[in-house]
Amino acid sequence: MGSVIPLKKSANSAYLDLKSLLDGKLESVEKLINLKLQSQVDLIKKMSDYHLNSGGKRIRALLTMGAAKLGGYSNGKRDENLAACVELIHSATLLHDDVIDESAVRRGNKTTNAIWGNQSSILVGDYLLSRCFEMMVEDGNLEVLKLLSSTSSKIAQGEVMQLQHKGEADLLEENYIKIIGLKTAALFAAAARVGACVSNLDKKKKDALESYGKNLGLAFQIADDALDYFSKEKIFGKEIGKDFFEGKVTLPIIIVFQKANTIERSFLSNIFKKDFRNKVDLEDVLKLIKKYKALDATFKRAEYFVNVSYDALGIFDNSQEKSILQNLTGFSLNRSF
Repeated sequence: MGSVIPLKKSANSAYLDLKSLLDGKLESVEKLINLKLQSQVDLIKKMSDYHLNSGGKRIRALLTMGAAKLGGYSNGKRDENLAACVELIHSATLLHDDVIDESAVRRGNKTTNAIWGNQSSILVGDYLLSRCFEMMVEDGNLEVLKLLSSTSSKIAQGEVMQLQHKGEADLLEENYIKIIGLKTAALFAAAARVGACVSNLDKKKKDALESYGKNLGLAFQIADDALDYFSKEKIFGKEIGKDFFEGKVTLPIIIVFQKANTIERSFLSNIFKKDFRNKVDLEDVLKLIKKYKALDATFKRAEYFVNVSYDALGIFDNSQEKSILQNLTGFSLNRSF
């Protein structure tokens, strides 16, 4: 299988091409979300507005509508409504994530829990999920309701599994893939399959779009985990070393542990067992990452999932929609925003 990863310019272009292809639909989704989150409780409105306006690529919403367009859906607003549902699930999980991780910064801005506290953030996250489920019921499609309900369950299971393995420098790569498959890739997969459901595609094409989304999500998360060790500067508003300081063992660390000698493995185990890690610890770990070329190996793993995602759409006839969605796979590795 040959490499399909485009240059950075092409990767970002694919993202913008998808937005353009959908001709203002993403703006409609944003308006719908704001409408659905209206509340008589001032704090809910204030927190949800702050969180939803703090940035984000809305890639999952775009996947839902892009998949629907690939499937031939053209009349109606179901793709926009369900894209909003997918985004609300994502936003709710981010609110909960920040509480679990005790995060103070996301996308270069203070997190809602840093401003309003953990209790309010958890409750507003629950509010977003409840509004999402109301919208799914209004849509009336049982297949979509089952799909997004089970996806919410998978995300929660992924969070618990990650928490269970926190601080384990000897985490198996297999378990890491399971965690990100539940936490991240499950929603990417559901977003694409929802678009297929809206289009009333047959099972093979639904499965193909689900595979496309799942593998895109895996590549996206692996690349994101590599960026945590990628530079001494902030990238995309993400603090370098954030995962490290939180004790999350991700693929770069797993690869180092696989290649390290006994002394280095013991060092890594002790570092991640600590309640707190400091900048000196990070510098020492970065030296090991560089020594074993763990970032190159991490991006190579991500590239594998990019290729699988790209090939999953082979079942569809050639079209502008197919080309843009396939080109989008490189965005996970080469994005610059």
